[in-house]
Amino acid sequence: MRTSYSTIETYLQCPQKYKFQEIDRIRVPKSREAVFGTLIHGTLKFMFERSPLFPTLDEVISHFRERWPAHETFLTETKNDPLKRQWSEAEEKIFFEEGVRMLKRFYEKNAPWNFHIVDLESRFEVVLADEKSGETHVLAGIIDRIDKTPDGTYEIIDYKTSKRMPSQDMIDKNLQLSLYSLGLHKRWPHINIEDIKLSLYFIKHEEKISTKRTSEQIEKTKKELMGTIASIQERIMQNKEFEPMPSILCNWCEYRPICPAWRHLYRKTKNSDVKSKDEIESAVGEYLLIKKESKTKVKRLDILEEDIRRYMEQENLTRVFSDQGYISKKLIQRFSYDLAKVKEILSPLGKWEEILRADETKLKKILKEIPEHARAAVAEARQLTKEYTVMATSLKVIKGPDDAADESEDEPEGGEI
Repeated sequence: MRTSYSTIETYLQCPQKYKFQEIDRIRVPKSREAVFGTLIHGTLKFMFERSPLFPTLDEVISHFRERWPAHETFLTETKNDPLKRQWSEAEEKIFFEEGVRMLKRFYEKNAPWNFHIVDLESRFEVVLADEKSGETHVLAGIIDRIDKTPDGTYEIIDYKTSKRMPSQDMIDKNLQLSLYSLGLHKRWPHINIEDIKLSLYFIKHEEKISTKRTSEQIEKTKKELMGTIASIQERIMQNKEFEPMPSILCNWCEYRPICPAWRHLYRKTKNSDVKSKDEIESAVGEYLLIKKESKTKVKRLDILEEDIRRYMEQENLTRVFSDQGYISKKLIQRFSYDLAKVKEILSPLGKWEEILRADETKLKKILKEIPEHARAAVAEARQLTKEYTVMATSLKVIKGPDDAADESEDEPEGGEI
């Protein structure tokens, strides 16, 4: 199987999007954020690739301006094709001006002649062997920039145009940077993995966050990648569902209008064999209203129960009455057991094994506390015994990125590998 970090990331974020993109091959116009990110990446490549005479700031801005698509390019017909996106003239102006501002500040802080650039948009391939199946898989990618530092080591730099910066802990666990480290080491084996500096440069904030990887972490990354590839292949071979995984990232997904998790929001026509969209919207509204009322009533029940409990304790009562009935206070006791003695009693009766069945709730808690290799081993030991759906509700419909300002996830970028 041949794949890349960006497709692996897509699968981990949402299997349904992976299916649309990689299996069904449904092509869609890039989002505004992706177009913007790609142009910024291309301009930064231009800024660093000329040597010994690097471009001036005016030349860099001119390069960005000349490649900025005309307004008409963004205006696409949406009436008959729900997958097409539309930019307004105001939105285009905002993105363009933000790009110019970011490039000016970046140039002032990162004059290209101050760096020893080894390669730009450096392509690499990593071959991974599956010990179980004997298959080999190729992961391809592109590294934005590779520098040689004054102390003779190397730094991988990946540009980010997103609004939000992740924590240092997230950078330390970033799969993309781990794969880049592996890719550079495969290309130049003489470079020690521990000596490779890995950096994400957040251009909007003029901040660079760096990390490194150990050989043990790289081996862990290989196992994670192999596990993900195996999961993809299993779904394909066994014709399993690639279910959607709704998240804040849906707000930048071009497949929203055809995704099962969002399609209803865009539906305009009525199917003859089901209720109309208006009827379903009415049903959904009533359902959510009742759910909201039930939550309010549960809170009220808690307050009433506490008042009644205090009264019964004060009056030394175990039962109180009203015209509708009565409420009783019962003592519930929980016990712990001497399991060694219990085993002696139950084993001859053949009942000891029955009480040793795993408690899934406790198991899930324990899985968060044990090492990753142990979690992986437990996952391999599980079997699907039951499958059903539940109705999860939300009282807010997020229709676009502006509705999700308080969320923590990053928006998508352009210039991915």
